[in-house]
Amino acid sequence: MNPTTILLLIAGYFGLLLLVSFLTGKNDSNDTFFKANKQSPWYVVAFGMIGATLSGVTFISVPGMIKGQQFAYMQGVFGFFVGTLFIILVLLPLFYRLNVTSIYQYLEQRFGKVSYKTGAFFFLLSRVTGASFRLFLVALSMQYIVFAELGVPFWVTVVLSILLIWIYTFRGGIKTIVWTDTLQTIAMLTAVGVAIYLILQKLDLTYFEFLQSEAFASKSKIFHFDDLNSKIYFWKYFIGGIFIAITMTGLDQDMMQKT
Repeated sequence: MNPTTILLLIAGYFGLLLLVSFLTGKNDSNDTFFKANKQSPWYVVAFGMIGATLSGVTFISVPGMIKGQQFAYMQGVFGFFVGTLFIILVLLPLFYRLNVTSIYQYLEQRFGKVSYKTGAFFFLLSRVTGASFRLFLVALSMQYIVFAELGVPFWVTVVLSILLIWIYTFRGGIKTIVWTDTLQTIAMLTAVGVAIYLILQKLDLTYFEFLQSEAFASKSKIFHFDDLNSKIYFWKYFIGGIFIAITMTGLDQDMMQKT
């Protein structure tokens, strides 16, 4: 696919984002901005959270981990499930009972304003740091694939990306993000399907032939119990997955607001 075609796809995608932002961001009241008036369909939020949870870093890095870890990452996914149960059974009832807008208001009610501000500060710090890294990785990928061939400097790619993101999120609040996350999930899952299709074409294999191949068998081990000192040992990955889910979703304002 040539750079011009990719650029047109990006323009079309951001055009859809801006349209969604316009349609969902007309009411800018405080309750709408932070809670979407509690009227977002749960299935739309749930589907959109797939795309919100899986960033460009996950999309690029996890397939690369297969070479060294095989399917060990799946052990962490099982831990995510247990961590999500904790969020459902413990954190959600707590935050709903307190009727908080920001989850860090719980810290204020429980420990005081200093704890509240400290929690909010570290959330902002982690969000800015993490978002900056993810933006850098995606912008770097786009620069390498598209913009370098068109002679566009890297700093222009970064500024343009930030500007487009700012335009569609400035007015919309959580209601806009719920629907743009859904669009992002559709785009990401479609990309996964297209990538698998193209790779199988290059390998000249059907999907089921690939699953039965020696190459897949050599990289498909999920459970690792043999070496306690290994970083992919089952209980390390599984317990780590529980805490990752709790901290990255249950104790993160952005993700927990959607939950």
